[in-house]
Amino acid sequence: MIKKNYSLYGLPEEVRFCKKCTISNQRPSSTIEFANKDNNKKGIKVNSDNICDACKYNEIKNKIDWVERERKLITLCDKYRKKSGYDCIIPGSGGKDSAYASHILKYKYGMNPLTVTWAPHLYTDIGWQNFTNWIHVGGFDNILFTPNGKLHRLLTKLAFENLLHPFQPFIIGQKIIGPLMALKFNIPLIFYGENQAEYGNSIDENETPKMDKEYFSINDPKKIILGGVKIDEIIERYKFKLNEFTPYIPPSIDEIEQAGIEQQFLGYYVKWDPQECYYYATENTGFKSNTERTEGSYSKYSGIDDKTDPFHYYTTFIKFGIGRASYDAAQEVRNHKITREEGVALVKKYDSEFPKKYFKEFLKYIDLNEDEFWNVLDSFRSPHLWNKNDKNEWVLKESIK
Repeated sequence: MIKKNYSLYGLPEEVRFCKKCTISNQRPSSTIEFANKDNNKKGIKVNSDNICDACKYNEIKNKIDWVERERKLITLCDKYRKKSGYDCIIPGSGGKDSAYASHILKYKYGMNPLTVTWAPHLYTDIGWQNFTNWIHVGGFDNILFTPNGKLHRLLTKLAFENLLHPFQPFIIGQKIIGPLMALKFNIPLIFYGENQAEYGNSIDENETPKMDKEYFSINDPKKIILGGVKIDEIIERYKFKLNEFTPYIPPSIDEIEQAGIEQQFLGYYVKWDPQECYYYATENTGFKSNTERTEGSYSKYSGIDDKTDPFHYYTTFIKFGIGRASYDAAQEVRNHKITREEGVALVKKYDSEFPKKYFKEFLKYIDLNEDEFWNVLDSFRSPHLWNKNDKNEWVLKESIK
C-alpha cells in the first residue's frame, strides 16, 4: 500500500526548516548531473536543534584564518603562473561571481586567466550586456562557446519532461567546458567561485579547495545520461551522432590525471559573500543589476543572464517546495545582510511567484504548449509536500514560519 505522504525524490518525508536561515531539509545537495536518471537526491541536513549544515558551516567559516588561506592562494598562483600564455581558466558568464573571481585573480594576484563561457541560447538583454562588459570593461580574453542549437533544445526538453530540470544541459555544459578547454590549451589550473557545498552539501566537502573529479570526468561515455535518457538511446531515437555530443561528454579520469588538471574553488581561499561580489563587480567590470527584480525573488542581480533560469528555480519550488527567494534569503541571512524575520517575509511574498515574463519564449524553445507544460509540472509534485485545497488549488502542506 502506497502512503499518501511519500516523497518522490528520496528526501525526508518530515519537512523541517532551519531556525537560523530560510532553507528546509528538502534542499537537494549537488549531484553528478550527467549520471542523473531518476531524480533521487540527498538533502541538506537539519539537525535535532533545527540548524542546517549550511548555517553550521557558516559558523566555521567565520572562524577560519583567512590570512593564512590567502597565503595558500598566493602559493598556488605562484606555482602555476607562466612567463607567457594563460595561467588559469575561469569558466563564467560575466555575472557577479565570475566577474569578481576573474578580476581579483588577474589584478590582485597577478594571474593571466582565459575566461570561458558556455553561452545561454536565450540570453537576456542585461545578461548579454554584463557579458560584454566583463570582457571589455574588465579586460579579459574569452572563449564564448555556443552549443548545437538543435541538440541543446532537445536535451532541455527531455530534462524538463523527464526530470523537471530544464537547466540541466546548461549546468552540465558549464561544468565540463572548463576541463575541456584546459585539456585543449594545456592550462591545468581551473578556478570556480564558491563551493556549492557551502549551501547544502556535507560540511566535509568544504575542507578541500578542489572539486571532486567525479563531477567533471567519466571513463565510459556510454554511461552518460542526459535529460534522464542514456546517450545511446538519444542517438538511436533522434538520429544524432556520438560526436555531436562532444561538449557534453566529460574528459576521462585518465586524461584529467595525466594532464594534472585541478579545479579549485576560490571561495576556499577568499571569504565568499555573493552581495560583496556584486558590489565589487559593479565597480570593476561594469556589471549592472536588472532594472526590475527577478521573478520569484526580491533580488535584481542574481541569475539574470539566461531566460531559462527563472524556470529552473520555479521547478525547484514544485519539486522541493523551495523557490528562488528561499535560496537568496538564506544566503543573505547567513551573511547578516537581512534578519531571518525579513527573510521569512520575503520567502512568503515571492517564493511561489510564477515567472511570466519569458514564459512564451520558453514554451517555444522546448516545443510545448501551456497545457503540456502544466501537466508535466503537476506530475512532479511530491505527495509529502503538496495537496489541493477546497478551491482545487495546489498548496504546500508546510510553510516557513
